[in-house]
Amino acid sequence: MNFRTGNCLEANSWICAKFISTRQDQLLSALQEHVTLTVETVIIALMVSLPLAIAVRRSRRASAGLLGLATAVYTVPSLALFGLLVPITGLRPATVLVGLVLYSLTILIRNVLAGLDSVPADVVEAARGMGMGRGRILLQVELPLAFPTILAGIRIATVSTIGTATIAATIGGGGLGTFVFRGIATADMRTVLAGAVPAALMAIIADEVLEWIERRFSY
Repeated sequence: MNFRTGNCLEANSWICAKFISTRQDQLLSALQEHVTLTVETVIIALMVSLPLAIAVRRSRRASAGLLGLATAVYTVPSLALFGLLVPITGLRPATVLVGLVLYSLTILIRNVLAGLDSVPADVVEAARGMGMGRGRILLQVELPLAFPTILAGIRIATVSTIGTATIAATIGGGGLGTFVFRGIATADMRTVLAGAVPAALMAIIADEVLEWIERRFSY
């Protein structure tokens, strides 16, 4: 397949300034959709995974079963998962959101469980000796100590969601993937890169920012 690259204004540059300027509004709208979808996915996945992990963490069998189920979903290719969801939720943005949340659950559940398990037993015993109940110990001792590990999971889930959300454009999910697949369909490399480059930069920025926050909480 031959891609039309056009006449670029800068050497070694695939995307022309004129091409970007004529599609600036569309690109900004797609970027906003991508950011919104990523943020919504990670927040919902965290709200689901946190109580689930807390509920099963004291039972080795239950935690293994939950992780096994989430991992099984995670191994399904993204296009196949979206295709399986369409007959259930319809061809609409909610289908994309459900699929992305399901993918993020494995990462977040695993990290929440790992973070809670890493809390030293003597710290919990000391809190219990001070008269704290199970709820206070969880909120004031265990979750704060587990937060760096949970944050690491949020970081991985965020970067993963940015990439998977690009593929979601195949079922009308919007976002930067719209440009990628439009460019592939029209054999236009400029359009492909107009979607791929911002998505890659978005993933890099999110990773760097969350890594910085993670380091701050690790000290």
